[in-house]
Amino acid sequence: MLIVLPPSETKADGGDGAPLDLDSLSFPELNPRRRAIADALLALDDTTMRGALGISPKMDAEIAANRELWHAPTMPAVRRYTGVLYDALDADTLDATTLSRLAVGSALFGIVRATDPIPRYRLSAGSKIPDPGPSKAPTMKARWGGDITAALKGVTPAEGPVVDLRSGAYLTLGPLPGAITVRVESLREDGTRKVVSHFNKHYKGILARALAQAGHDLGPGTGADEIADVAGTTGLTVEITGRTSLTLVV
Repeated sequence: MLIVLPPSETKADGGDGAPLDLDSLSFPELNPRRRAIADALLALDDTTMRGALGISPKMDAEIAANRELWHAPTMPAVRRYTGVLYDALDADTLDATTLSRLAVGSALFGIVRATDPIPRYRLSAGSKIPDPGPSKAPTMKARWGGDITAALKGVTPAEGPVVDLRSGAYLTLGPLPGAITVRVESLREDGTRKVVSHFNKHYKGILARALAQAGHDLGPGTGADEIADVAGTTGLTVEITGRTSLTLVV
């Protein structure tokens, strides 16, 4: 089983790992694209980078972090990303085998395993890094092309299913046909539902933790019904809404 998490805008500072080495990352077939995107990002002056990242001058520490991309210390990706989902995941209490079932989608790195060492950086799926010249700045989706999808398709069948918890723009960077996807909806007092935005990350963190811990029982051939059974053990209400899709009702 491979569980693909969304990244977070917020990231932990520091780290005690060696500077970024693309050859140390999983999915090495993505390295040419990773380097090309990093080079394009770092070629921008501060003003252009600020616009490409959609940040204000008060957030220029994010630009400084990018400038140190190749020299800053690293830490495992699952510790670098912070926020609601990662609080619920509580990765520090998971063993190495459990962590091996987790990956994170990224605008800069495409997809990395939970334990891959990465530095702090700022780049979002919605960013547009302009190239020299008058042409329109390409989207991150255009820059990645089909590379992320191809990398995910290459996950060994022995790992079992891919559960894709990415959402929004990160999912469009490299969708995987056939992956099991999860939607989070809240139940209103009048019986209608609405899609949960911010707190959907909390519930996805709970689900990711449960699935990763149960991964030894979820090998090849696992379908949405088995994933729903594991989700149900967390106390979440789960509906199977398609052959490869689930809805958590909260």
